[in-house]
Amino acid sequence: TTKILYSRAQRVENVGISLYSPGRLVEELKFRLERDHRDLPVGKNGRDDEELLLWFLKDRKFDVDAAVGKLIWRRDFGVNNLTNDSVKNIAATRQAYLHNNLDVKRRPVVVVVAANHIPARDDLVQSEKLCVYLIEKALHRLPKGCETILGIFDLRGFTSKNADLKFTSFLVEVFYYYYPKRLGEVLFVDAPFLFQPCWNIVKPWLKSYASLVRFCTIDVVREEYFTPDTIPPDFRTN
Repeated sequence: TTKILYSRAQRVENVGISLYSPGRLVEELKFRLERDHRDLPVGKNGRDDEELLLWFLKDRKFDVDAAVGKLIWRRDFGVNNLTNDSVKNIAATRQAYLHNNLDVKRRPVVVVVAANHIPARDDLVQSEKLCVYLIEKALHRLPKGCETILGIFDLRGFTSKNADLKFTSFLVEVFYYYYPKRLGEVLFVDAPFLFQPCWNIVKPWLKSYASLVRFCTIDVVREEYFTPDTIPPDFRTN
């Protein structure tokens, strides 16, 4: 095994491309992961998925060490162990779900129903697992040529019992560090006045992602983001 890895390292060093080209750095990252983290899964979204590796390298400004750290998180969190069965209980609360249809820009859609998220009732770790599971499912649904997803926060009925800064902090961290540039847009739908103090706290956490947020009405969701046949059932007119 050592000889194979050494031989591969030599091939990487001798490839006829620039030392700092994206292709060269993808090969270096693959080699590092194979050498030092062979327990990481392979295949789609694994340590040998060149598309995924390139995505992380771009976001980390082609810093291989930084990219390695982000990929190790997938193992530590147990991303590849998440299944429909493992999150079925928390998913039954309908606090979040993956919509069956794409939006008009052909993006997968994750809907968060704030009124169904109750921190006093729900286990934080299970909510985090559901979050990552839905993101993974959404990314698997990306059509060719599309790289981002749409997030919709249905804030109708939001009250103080639904406010959850711990989970929100996790959500921001996940998208910012581990699913970089995967959010194309975030809609805050029919936000009540009570939501404003929460937004004032969260907005600085989002940094550049704050520009992706759009406060809008349910009519905007219906008219600008979906067709009558693809609108999520929760947003259809009676």
